[in-house]
Amino acid sequence: MDYDGVRRRYLKQISDYTKRNTIVYAAAFNPPPGAGPPEVSISLDPDMDAFMQVVHGLPKDRPLDIILHSPGGNAETAEAIIDYLRGRFPGLRIIVPIAAMSAAAMMSMAADEIIMGAHSQLGPIDPQIAINTNEGLRSAPAVAIIKQFKEAQEDLKQNPEHISSWYPIILSHAPALLQICKDASELSKSIVAKWLEKYMFSNLSNSAEKAQEVADFLGNYEIFKSHSRRIDRNKLREQGLIVTDLESDQNLQDLVLSIHHSIKHLMNLTGVTKIVENQIGNAWIVRVVGSVMVPIAPTGSNSTNHES
Repeated sequence: MDYDGVRRRYLKQISDYTKRNTIVYAAAFNPPPGAGPPEVSISLDPDMDAFMQVVHGLPKDRPLDIILHSPGGNAETAEAIIDYLRGRFPGLRIIVPIAAMSAAAMMSMAADEIIMGAHSQLGPIDPQIAINTNEGLRSAPAVAIIKQFKEAQEDLKQNPEHISSWYPIILSHAPALLQICKDASELSKSIVAKWLEKYMFSNLSNSAEKAQEVADFLGNYEIFKSHSRRIDRNKLREQGLIVTDLESDQNLQDLVLSIHHSIKHLMNLTGVTKIVENQIGNAWIVRVVGSVMVPIAPTGSNSTNHES
């Protein structure tokens, strides 16, 4: 099957239809064995190179649509990518065919408008912190780590004999971990608040206050209890965000979902874990080598195939 030809035909069609530049950024939620964080998550390497590749040749006077499907990744990289794109194009829409989680949800907050279907979702933006434990590297919500440490402090004040139970947990708290957790929590919210104030809420008289309110909501672990919790378009509208129904434009919906499904087929059958591509055929495609899946190289002279 001509995966590249099908996908690129739809990308061109959507750009012709909207009269906007179009970039798809999609990563696998269920990657094959051997795929590490750079192959699936928002990472400085290779993502910044990828966006530089696909931005090349796009008209600078046309606004940009990003079709975004990602489990998330690094907040600092999300900030760098968005600042780069917003400095280059006069407007930005984020289209979420299925899910934009974590740092990808943060990126959505930099849009002038978000387009979502009834099935689409964003996720909370509370940061996850990697911790070395006796069982190996594990991640936990930054707020949960802070809460647990406070719980240990309070319990040990009253019950010092519980130290044997708390000791293995406290031992995993590396130096400065609590400060790192606090800073990470503030960073994700400050980035989102900055973008909302500057872009989506720019016409509001209380833009800074409203932006901070939404950022606090999205970063509130106490509300969501899980970093994978679904936030649908109705909940986002309740917060004052500008969210348009994908179903309101049947042609746009058909094209967006066709692109998404063609990428899903590519990932499921070829070992591809990430793709960044524009409407003129410039692409950066990441695939896992050594997977049981059969890898394919992208077609077209403007494509870059990054193997991991």
